[in-house]
Amino acid sequence: MNSPVHAFPRQQLEEALLRARSAPYYEGRLPRAEKLDRRSWERLPLTRKEDLRAAYPFGLLAVPQSQLSTYHESSGTSGHPISSYITESDWEDILSRFLRNGVRLCREDMVLIKTPYALVTTAHQMHGAARSVGATIVPADNRSANMPYSRVLRLLHDLPVTVAWCMPTEALLWAYAARRAGRAPTRDFPRLRTFLAAGEPLSAAKRAHIEALWGGKRVLIDYGSTETGSLAGECEQGRLHLWSDRLYFEVHDTQTGDFREEGAGSLVVTPLFREAMPLIRYDLEDVVEISHAPCECGRTLPTIRVLGRKTGVMNAGTRAFSALELEEAVYANAAETGLWFWRARVRDGALEAQIHVETRNEDAACRRILQAIEATVPGVRVRVAAVPAEYFVPEALLSREVPMQKPRFLFGENEDWKSLDYT
Repeated sequence: MNSPVHAFPRQQLEEALLRARSAPYYEGRLPRAEKLDRRSWERLPLTRKEDLRAAYPFGLLAVPQSQLSTYHESSGTSGHPISSYITESDWEDILSRFLRNGVRLCREDMVLIKTPYALVTTAHQMHGAARSVGATIVPADNRSANMPYSRVLRLLHDLPVTVAWCMPTEALLWAYAARRAGRAPTRDFPRLRTFLAAGEPLSAAKRAHIEALWGGKRVLIDYGSTETGSLAGECEQGRLHLWSDRLYFEVHDTQTGDFREEGAGSLVVTPLFREAMPLIRYDLEDVVEISHAPCECGRTLPTIRVLGRKTGVMNAGTRAFSALELEEAVYANAAETGLWFWRARVRDGALEAQIHVETRNEDAACRRILQAIEATVPGVRVRVAAVPAEYFVPEALLSREVPMQKPRFLFGENEDWKSLDYT
């Protein structure tokens, strides 16, 4: 018998269904059961990303618009952007669960936020969480011409930044940019203690490599989406805990059609307390593995391993594989190969990889990484070539510092005309 922590949350799910029926999109789509149980719950239809796109912009709004605090859209990496709306009460729920992670933010922290503020929720989530505990915020933003890597490094070095909120690859790029600028990531940023990362799957090998580059500074993960907010956060033991007291999670076995509360499959999420945008059995299209095994941190919440997105699986010949599998292989011996960056594509039935390494023997590094990839995708033809760093990150992005442009209409006698370029 399941423990009370993992019991079917019938009352909360009934309340979530009641709120969802106020949204135009769900009207008439959610059959009523005399008594909700697991079996009747699993007969309810899944909500898929295409449903959210079809409901743009306010088809899933379940409260009067005047009650909204913020409006957001997904990053659109998988298609047409998806709307998301949040009330003040929703934000309180999102921020309180986000703050449970192993970073343990406090008022003594200074937090550099290097994720986008534009429409997606990631920067706003950290901004609100940091403010709620009295931490100092450095709103650096991302995907902005005003925040090149040189400026990020200046802020990390000159200010007492203790926590950086970013994508994992950003931490790798900053280490590379620091070395190019003559700084040592292991020595020249002594106040920085933790990277809290989100936005992309992260293999154990790449995480270990980033931590080594930064002299052992921790890299912790928050897992979530613009549609849902934080779904899971890592504890001090490095295990990603699902906030299962705030959301109901199911694992969908797409081969059998079965739904379980643990094991491997596609993650299906139902927020238990969402006001503005109740989502019923939302298929995130992420491939995960959930476990209820005890964790040394003492939390009774289940843990999750995020294996990638269903749409991110590639095929070469008869072999299917994900970027996360390849990432684990190529970074497994990064300290010996000198690997910084990699990418791969399927071409003519083979897997073609490019790498940037800093080593005296590129050929040896290529052979070793080739062998690691071949062991990961047996039977697939693999080619590996070393290329300059500029193939991955242009030199200008590493070294330039661009002043913020404001519109000008009047110029001095010896000044060049400027276009109305506000970027």
